[in-house]
Amino acid sequence: MSVALARRRLGDDADLHVAELGRPLPFPDGAFDDVTACLVLHYLEDWGPALAEVRRVLKPGGRLIVSVDHPFAIAFMHREAGRKMNYFATSNRTEEWTFGGQSTLMSFWNRPLHAMTDAFTEAGFRITVISEPEPAPEAHELFPDQLADMPRFLSFLFFVLEAG
Repeated sequence: MSVALARRRLGDDADLHVAELGRPLPFPDGAFDDVTACLVLHYLEDWGPALAEVRRVLKPGGRLIVSVDHPFAIAFMHREAGRKMNYFATSNRTEEWTFGGQSTLMSFWNRPLHAMTDAFTEAGFRITVISEPEPAPEAHELFPDQLADMPRFLSFLFFVLEAG
């Protein structure tokens, strides 16, 4: 669905691809100017191989644009729900989600901010931007119950990383 939205926004001239993290990418070295990874890294226990593969397919100076769950927001939500979580540990959590009337277990890997930034730099990236955006004003109208008790930020971090 996100590729269809990107296609609508960017037009037919944009060269868009979907790839499976954790597997070798079917592209030559230095093939891309930019790669995006939107809310996908938290499904991986070890970010190293996926980041190394993305780094391989980026041109020197190319950008990896990443969004991740904000680690503090995850710890905050666990605390509010009466569950203990060690913010500084990389740990796994499982949640039951329902899509189209069907329930499934979703597995996520939580990691502190320093573990994220270490993984990025160890893979050969330079962090150029870290952003904690607030929700768009219209989000409060669309999701009043969900955002009523949330911290001021939308629980995500955005990184722009430059391939060295």
